[in-house]
Amino acid sequence: MHEEIKNYYHSRISQTQKAIMAAKKYIYSLGTIRLLIVICTISMICVFSSQLIVQISAGVIGLSAFLYFLMHYNRQQKKKNYLEISLACDENELKAFDYDFSAFDGAQERIKMAHPFGLDLDIFGDNSLFQAVNRTCTVYGKQVLADWFEKPLQEADEISMRQESIRELREKPEFMHHFRVMGLTHQGGDSILKEIEDFIAHPAYIRSIHSWKYLQWIFPFVSLTVVVLAFTGLISSFVMVICYLILLGISESQAKKINRLQQWIGKKSQVFISYSRLIAAVEQEKVVSPLLCKLQACFTKEKKAASVLIRQLAMLSGELDQRSNLMVHLLFNPLLLWDIRKAIQVEQWKMTYGKSLDNWIKSLGEYDAFCVLGTFAFNHPEYIYPSLNKAYFELEIKGLGHPLIHRDTCVKNDVSIAKQPYFLIITGANMAGKSTYLRTIGVNFVLACIGAPVWADSMRFSPSGLITSLRTSDSLNDHESYFFAELKRLKMIIDKLQAGEKLFIILDEILKGTNSVDKQKGSLALVQQFVRLQSCGIIATHDLHLGSLEKAFPENIRNYRFEADIKENELHFSYQLREGVAQNMNATFLMKKMGITV
Repeated sequence: MHEEIKNYYHSRISQTQKAIMAAKKYIYSLGTIRLLIVICTISMICVFSSQLIVQISAGVIGLSAFLYFLMHYNRQQKKKNYLEISLACDENELKAFDYDFSAFDGAQERIKMAHPFGLDLDIFGDNSLFQAVNRTCTVYGKQVLADWFEKPLQEADEISMRQESIRELREKPEFMHHFRVMGLTHQGGDSILKEIEDFIAHPAYIRSIHSWKYLQWIFPFVSLTVVVLAFTGLISSFVMVICYLILLGISESQAKKINRLQQWIGKKSQVFISYSRLIAAVEQEKVVSPLLCKLQACFTKEKKAASVLIRQLAMLSGELDQRSNLMVHLLFNPLLLWDIRKAIQVEQWKMTYGKSLDNWIKSLGEYDAFCVLGTFAFNHPEYIYPSLNKAYFELEIKGLGHPLIHRDTCVKNDVSIAKQPYFLIITGANMAGKSTYLRTIGVNFVLACIGAPVWADSMRFSPSGLITSLRTSDSLNDHESYFFAELKRLKMIIDKLQAGEKLFIILDEILKGTNSVDKQKGSLALVQQFVRLQSCGIIATHDLHLGSLEKAFPENIRNYRFEADIKENELHFSYQLREGVAQNMNATFLMKKMGITV
């Protein structure tokens, strides 16, 4: 099925490339036409140098034609920019089909040693699950998606509703692609959310707004009156200059405050235009799932649509930024009180819609996260949506594979936990596949709990808190040994269970940091305590003695193994899960093969 999806992207890439070539040709022709207009206009003015009316007419017509084609030129440039981003997105998707996720953000900053499962399962960072899934195009969208991965849902009804939304978006690949391309056009920096919150919370930059409101109408009247009186000779040009300087001085009285306002909003008009377009796309898209409808409704609570209101803010932002233009500064300020007029309009917008702006951006980010999971579902049509069991605990999976292991080489296995308390003890040799099996289960469990489809033939599970201990390490900064770090992890699990939390536990090689006798005693005691605390999970170990627990708890513990088969003096790994306790270990065999005397 993935070949069909690859062909879909190849087809769209081909169409986009043709469109880019056509846009480039059109842009070149528009540039040529503008050059010809300039040449013709100058020629007409030179030829008819003695006929003023013809010269003025030629200048007006030439300028109008030039501006008309300049407008079309700018539109085509924007279209070409959109197409180039679209092409890059599709090319990156094809790379992702070959497991190259380097084009996507893995949220390296989210890696936390103390997280219950993030570090063990490679949820964040380079070559992580998040990087493989992440296609967010807004700053808050990435934050929402990372939160979903960091804190998966534990309520079956919430997961079911999210699945419904992802299913619906999965059928809208063109919409999701358009949404992403528009968002990437002007994404804004990582600090954009903090800046917006600061802007909303900041007191008004312009005080005594009512007084300035009157002045913004008085200034044009005074300016016009002074100009008329000067041209009619009723006042001297000196008086006109004095009046101009007085008006300029008054208009500049708020310059420092407006400078601070401009620093915040003056450079963000393109970001707001991007948000406006994204929200407009959401407003116009027909959806039926409750969560998507709820997000869509956030943008239509005001009398005007959120996309229209944010576009207004973008226009005000651009107009305020024009104060950097010297002509605007020296001419429009004293005549129209331009800076203060625009600053007041921004302040009024903020007072009316400031709180809504924060909600709109957060709702847009959540919609962005949904689109990402919808794209993930679209890119993996062979993945399935797990069915849910509200009762603790069930995990029944057939044909489970790791989404980051190449589809052509991945060996898929089953999982079966049908009640509580219940533990699977996985024994096996080095490199036989134990750790990969644990991570495969953990990663798909996370995907299932965030509502995404999983790579399995079938899956039924009970959502619960996931906690793992697969990659414990020491901490020099905290003066903490490897063994103590592992004990802290295990203590945290026990505390959570004793507090009544429902957990799914995945452990790899318990008590690795101590001697074999202590390890064996401690491991046996720990598993027995887990069973008494009515928990469920999977434990991988080299210690074959843990296999004896199945006899002590025949209803609660089941042994499985990954074998390393020795055939013709060579190791062979099937990576296939089998029942029972492992029979073959490979450490001494490998040492002999490497010439180490055993």
